[in-house]
Amino acid sequence: MADGLKLAVIGAGYAGMAAAVELAAAGRNVTVFEASRVLGGRARAARIDGFEVDNGQHILVGAYAETQRLMRAVGADPGRLLRRAPLRFEFPGEFLMSAPHLPAPLHTAFALLLARGLDWREKLAAIRLMQGLKARRFRVEPDITVAAWLDANKTPSRQRRLLWEPLCIAALNTPAERASAQVLANVLRDSLAGTREASDMLLPQVDLTRMFPQPAAEFVRQRGGSVHPGHRVAALRREGDAWRVDDAGPFAQVVVAVAPYHLAALVPELATQVEHFDWEPIVTSYFSYPPPTRLPQPMLGVDAGLAQWLFDRGALCGQQGLVAAVISARGRHLELPAEELEAGIHREIARLVPGLPAPLKVQTITEKRATFACVPNLSRPAAASGLPGLWLAGDYVAGDYPATLEGAVRSGVAAARLVMNAN
Repeated sequence: MADGLKLAVIGAGYAGMAAAVELAAAGRNVTVFEASRVLGGRARAARIDGFEVDNGQHILVGAYAETQRLMRAVGADPGRLLRRAPLRFEFPGEFLMSAPHLPAPLHTAFALLLARGLDWREKLAAIRLMQGLKARRFRVEPDITVAAWLDANKTPSRQRRLLWEPLCIAALNTPAERASAQVLANVLRDSLAGTREASDMLLPQVDLTRMFPQPAAEFVRQRGGSVHPGHRVAALRREGDAWRVDDAGPFAQVVVAVAPYHLAALVPELATQVEHFDWEPIVTSYFSYPPPTRLPQPMLGVDAGLAQWLFDRGALCGQQGLVAAVISARGRHLELPAEELEAGIHREIARLVPGLPAPLKVQTITEKRATFACVPNLSRPAAASGLPGLWLAGDYVAGDYPATLEGAVRSGVAAARLVMNAN
C-alpha cells in the first residue's frame, strides 16, 4: 500500500485498538503507537503478588454489543473470557435484586417486584420511574443531576440509597449530586430497559489487556499493520497534506486516542475542547488471603461502607484467595491514609466471610483521573477534530455513554469509519 495511504492510531487503549481493528479489518495499513509497554490504556493489566490483575476492576453488561463484536472479530471469545450471569444487585442483609429468566420487559419488572429490602411502595415507585422514562423515550429535558431527577420523582430515600445511587456511581463514576440524569437514562435504556440479555452482567475472567487489546494487536499485525508499545509520541505535526508522528510517516490520517488530559500536549489547537473537564478517581484494593477464602457471591455491594463493591477473583479468574474492593468517584476514602483505608475494607470483608484471617498482602491502585466527571450538559468534543485528516477517539468523545469500555470502543469504531469515508 502506498505511503500516502498509511494510517496511524496514537493510543492503544480500548478506543485506539477498536479503531485499529476496524481499519485493519477493512484492509487498511495501520500503525499504532502506545506510550505504555502494557496495552489497554486506563483499562490494563497490572501485576500484584504474582497475580495478573487490572489497574481497576471492571464489569460489563450485555448491552455492550460493540465490545463483544470486536472481541469476537479478533478471536477473543466473550463466551470464554466473560462470565455471563443474570443481573444481580446485592448488598448482603440489606438489598437483593436479581433478574429472572423472563423475556423483556418482564425480567426488569419482576426483578423490581421481587427485590428484597424494599417495601411495596418503594417497588412500585421504582417501576413507575422506569415507566416514566420509557414514556418520555428516555429523554430528560432539561438535563439535570441524578439527585435532582430523583427528587423530582419523589423517590423514597431507601430506594435511592440501595438502587439508583449505586447504579449511578457504577455506571457514571460520578456521585448522584453531580451526575447527568440524561446519561444515566441512556444507560438504563440500553440495559435494564433493553432485552433480557442486555441486562446481564459480564464479569471478566482474564485481565483487561488479554480481554481485548492484546488479541487486537495480534489481529492488526496479522493483517500487515504494526503496534509499537513503549513509544510515547512526542510530536504530531502536519507536513503538506499528511501527518508525521515523531519521525514516522507520512500518514494520510491519524486517530488520536489518548486520554483527554494528554490531548493538549499533542494537539494544542484542541486544548480548549477539554479544558472544562473535571475528573473522578477509582480506587481498587486487592486483598490476598489464604487460597480457600471465598466471598458468598462473585460480586457483592457494601452498604454505607468504605468499599462499594467486592469481587471474588477466585470465582472469576481462578485467582484463589484474591478479593478486589472497588471505590468509585470522590469521597471520604480519599482523605484516609492507605493503611487505614485497607484496614477498614478488611473489616467489611470480614463481616461477610466468617473467620477471615488477616490478609497476606494488600495493594491499592488509585487511578486519580479514571474518568471524566459525567455532569449535566457536558460539552464533549466530536470525533471530527476540525483539522484535516485528524480524528478523535476515546470514552470522552461525544456520545450517549459515560466513560465506559463500551463508550471507548464505540468511539474508536466511529473514528475508524470516518477515516474510511474520508479516503
